[in-house]
Amino acid sequence: MGLVPSGGDLVFRLIYFLFSVLLHVGPAGAQDRDLLSKYRLGAGDVISINVLGEDDLKLKVRLTDAGTIQYPVLGEIRVRGMTMGDLVKHITEGLKGRYLVDPKVTASVDEYRPFFINGEVYRPGGYPFVPGLTVFKAVSIAGGFKDRASKSKMFVIRDGSSSKQRENVQLDTGVFPGDILTIEESFF
Repeated sequence: MGLVPSGGDLVFRLIYFLFSVLLHVGPAGAQDRDLLSKYRLGAGDVISINVLGEDDLKLKVRLTDAGTIQYPVLGEIRVRGMTMGDLVKHITEGLKGRYLVDPKVTASVDEYRPFFINGEVYRPGGYPFVPGLTVFKAVSIAGGFKDRASKSKMFVIRDGSSSKQRENVQLDTGVFPGDILTIEESFF
């Protein structure tokens, strides 16, 4: 009798387990969403722009190395460093009045620029970014740690960081588009 949990006890344990998982996972996901909402566009990103009811103003484009796009009617726009909110505002203001009365513009990132990983991993290189990426997942994508990899000497240089300083990171640290991860060698 005591070895098999009752139906109510099993449900309670399941709810407790799921709640614990959500508490553990929730903040990291929220942090990623917050950082991505402040995400600044850069060379290599693919974006989509739509204007409600104006199919000729729909555009899907990869940013040039200079961080620009060619947009119908407005011409070349330097979007590198803009957030999606900045881009929507810029295009809305450019279209309003001269071309449209009250343009409803939306924009999204369809494909983020890659992140890079080098050092003591089996397949160093550039890989596509996906939201929710951590150092541990990035190392897995790159084939895993080599035998002499240090799990305590891992660094990132953040894309867009003015200082270009190396930050020490942990396995659960978030990775973002354009980041350069370095996994150093352990000597012992």
